[in-house]
Order: sequence, then structure tokens, then C-alpha cells
Amino acid sequence: MSKFNFIKTKIKDLYIIEPTVFGDSRGYFMESYSKRDFFEAGLTMEFVQDNESKSKKGVLRGLHFQTKHTQGKLVRVVQGEVFDVAVDMRDGSPTFGLWEGVLLTADNKKQFYVPEGFAHGFLVVSDEAVFQYKCTDYYAPEYDGGVLWNDPDIGIEWPLEGIDEVLLSDKDKAQQTLKEFKQQENPF
Repeated sequence: MSKFNFIKTKIKDLYIIEPTVFGDSRGYFMESYSKRDFFEAGLTMEFVQDNESKSKKGVLRGLHFQTKHTQGKLVRVVQGEVFDVAVDMRDGSPTFGLWEGVLLTADNKKQFYVPEGFAHGFLVVSDEAVFQYKCTDYYAPEYDGGVLWNDPDIGIEWPLEGIDEVLLSDKDKAQQTLKEFKQQENPF
């Protein structure tokens, strides 16, 4: 019996994953990944790199992807809360340009599997957050790409209530729009 609940989203291949948490007065235990359980659910990716970031409230990282050495990501929060988003960027996909978002918290322990071919980003909604993710390929900065976090053609409904300022990197302030991305010839 799987220790995970794999929840399909409206976008093919994109999953919200709820681990089984065993807790008592001492604390809790959970498996955050099991190759066997994920493979049985049809998620046969192999992870090669783990990453972690810490950010303060209002930091928005994204929406990022790589045009070559594309990365699938299994993401989760171990401290705080983030609103995590994936945008389908797969050429020819019937859900191209659609997004899905999920609140990931240290308390709810939900995870989000974002497959290759998606743009990914998150907004920190707690005072600070520690974000961890596993990747299916190595980071290749020469193939870094992204789309603008607030592109009206994507229409992400970011939970901005209580956030005084969205804090972006210079790179994220200058990202392309979805229309500009679509005009490129075979970006992936």
C-alpha cells in the first residue's frame, strides 16, 4: 500500500502529492519520496540533484524553465508557506499556457511534481520559507529561460493579500511574455 496520495490536476502529468504522516506527542515521521511508490503511480522520473532555498515574505522566484536539459521537479516546503505554481509550456499540449497552483506548507506537507516542459515559480506568503526540491536533470544556466510572473495571458491568481511588495530578481523582472515565448522556433 502506497504511503502517498497522488492527486491528478487539470493538467496532464502534473501532480499534487500528499504523504502519509505518522505523528504522536513526540513529533512525526513521513517518507517524502519512495521510488517504488512513485513508479507504481506512473511517476518514473529519476532525480539527480536536490536544491534548497530560503526566502522572506513577498519573494517571488520564477517562472523558470530550461530550454535544454529540462528539469522535472518534486517540490516541498520544510519551513513556512509558499504558493507554488506550474505553467504548461509544452509545445502542442492541449493545456499549453494553463497554470496550476497549490499552497505548500510545513504543516500540510503537500508536495508538487512539476514535470519537464513546465515553467515553475513560487511566492513566499509566510514571514520566511525554506523550499526544497529534487530535479530530474542538472542545472544548466546557459539554457535558462522563463516567462513573466504576472503575464495577463497566463493570468495566475497569486495570493498577494498581506504582501506589501513582490520581491523579484532582476532576471525575473525582465522575463519574456507567453506570446514572446510562442514566437520562438522550437524553444525546447
